[in-house]
Amino acid sequence: MPPGLWNIIKAEIAMWRVGILPGCAVIGLVILARTLGLIQSLEWLAFDNFLRVRPEEPIDERIVIVGINEEDIHRHNDYQIESFITDRDLAAMLLKLQTYQPRVIGLDIYRDLPVRPSDSELAEVLIPERIGFVDQITDIDGKLRRILLGTPTSHGYKLSLSVKLASAYLAHENIFLENGIRDRATMRFGKTELPRFLPNSGGYIRTDAGGVQILLNFRSGRARFRTVLGNDIKSGKINPEWIRDRIVIIGIIAPSRQDFITTAATPSTQTAQGRVYGVEIQAHAVSQIISSVLDGRPLLNTWDDHWEYIWIFSWGFGGIAIARLTKSPLKNLIVVILVSCALVIISYLFLIWGWWLPVIPAILVLIINGMELTALYQYDQSLRSGIKIRQAIIESTFETIHNGPLQSLAKVLQLLRVKDKSTKELLPQIEKELEKLNHELRGIYEYLQQQSLDQDTSLYLGNNLVLNLQEPLHDILYQVYSYTLERNFACFKHIRVKIRSFEPLDERYLSIEQKRGICRFLEEALCNVGKHATGATRLQVTYALSNGWYTLSIIDDGVGVSSAKAGRGTQQFINLAQQLKGKFQRSPLSPHGTICQLSWRMDR
Repeated sequence: MPPGLWNIIKAEIAMWRVGILPGCAVIGLVILARTLGLIQSLEWLAFDNFLRVRPEEPIDERIVIVGINEEDIHRHNDYQIESFITDRDLAAMLLKLQTYQPRVIGLDIYRDLPVRPSDSELAEVLIPERIGFVDQITDIDGKLRRILLGTPTSHGYKLSLSVKLASAYLAHENIFLENGIRDRATMRFGKTELPRFLPNSGGYIRTDAGGVQILLNFRSGRARFRTVLGNDIKSGKINPEWIRDRIVIIGIIAPSRQDFITTAATPSTQTAQGRVYGVEIQAHAVSQIISSVLDGRPLLNTWDDHWEYIWIFSWGFGGIAIARLTKSPLKNLIVVILVSCALVIISYLFLIWGWWLPVIPAILVLIINGMELTALYQYDQSLRSGIKIRQAIIESTFETIHNGPLQSLAKVLQLLRVKDKSTKELLPQIEKELEKLNHELRGIYEYLQQQSLDQDTSLYLGNNLVLNLQEPLHDILYQVYSYTLERNFACFKHIRVKIRSFEPLDERYLSIEQKRGICRFLEEALCNVGKHATGATRLQVTYALSNGWYTLSIIDDGVGVSSAKAGRGTQQFINLAQQLKGKFQRSPLSPHGTICQLSWRMDR
């Protein structure tokens, strides 16, 4: 693996680590809140709203509700004993309905005592073998979301009215009630197995799941079933085809009887805001079963717990990724909103297809991680940027000192090592070099005071010479070349042939810092010639394009550097070549001389 790529990978891993730990902590806290039931109500709310805004379904023509309203009750209650329809009138209604040849009739009316005048015919109809319970299980917020289909009792296993009606209807299709195959504890009609409600199904947490319960997939729309009044049956003001071969369910739709249940899963009507009469609940339950068996209408399923938590974790990790990859608060806000909308749409579509996914915890971890971690990433980026700027200041200052004062200091040391001259002869030269060193250091100090290096577009060379890096690079390189060759280096004195060529080239891909680095490269390379190219008589400096590569080359015919140890300057050149995605070369020539070369591709 290339070193540059590995450095990028390590830097990216370091950046991701900034958000991973706090992001996972957020995910863990949301999951903990969910397991404690703290967001159960929010999940119910989302579930109800998704059910309510589904596309409207057509009326289920297989089910007819015979509703007994206030007018029916008072018309039949001649004795004023109880505000309810009498046994005789119920028996007459049942006999009348049978003449229309329905497939099955269900009576959802609570009757523990006779209501006079009674009739023996009603008692004969309501024999125990045909009785099913209509008990409903509401959640702690008072709303109905699940229905009980069967439960063990002290008198044996009992089935609900809705199961008995569905069984009777489907028996005509040679489809019978059996135990489940994947889940032996549930119910099955033919190939359709009813997904049993469990304590942690969907958004529920540790809920009583006794007996066989299923989530109630209410039929959507405002007109779900055909409804006729009891008086219409008595007077014969109905179309017989509405009843023939249908499931008829008789029940109370009189507000005074308060036989209704609250739900937010169906659109409200003017007569029943958020309320569904008990007889309609039975119709929904029966319709859910037979529509699933005969039409393939989805039943409401839920994932196993571990898949739900994988789902939540995935969206939480997505929030971490959003915070990492977005570069500004505005972009972050837009992306979080768009992804949150996508999450809601996906969850909604899954519910239409019959799967209840945990949307609330998923959207919580997405938004919290996506937005809150952005501030953390930006703070970390600010710290890293500050460190980078400080490092750039250090590097730039060192380069300025290295190519200026340190060169003068090296010359002083070189003079002190001369043994064939007396101290008296050396003192004037040493004094001159020390004065030059003092002047250069003061010049650097004044330059740094005036410049903001994070926005600096200048290059300080010495003797108060400051170059503008926004000028064309070939012009700047020429100024660096001219200034450096004027410096008092011993090896420059014997150079007789000087060849230079700085071609105007496309530099739009170069940053200011990269242009500064290239100029420092030229300065350092020329200083090395001046210090180490003993006996050099020829110097060639070129900046040109060849075979798709820009190349800055410095060639001399001197003895060159004998040490194989790479100094600070060499390391800087290697780093610069990596930044340019190019290459650096310094090697001896035969029979003598040295080439120092920096190259980078024109299409980088």
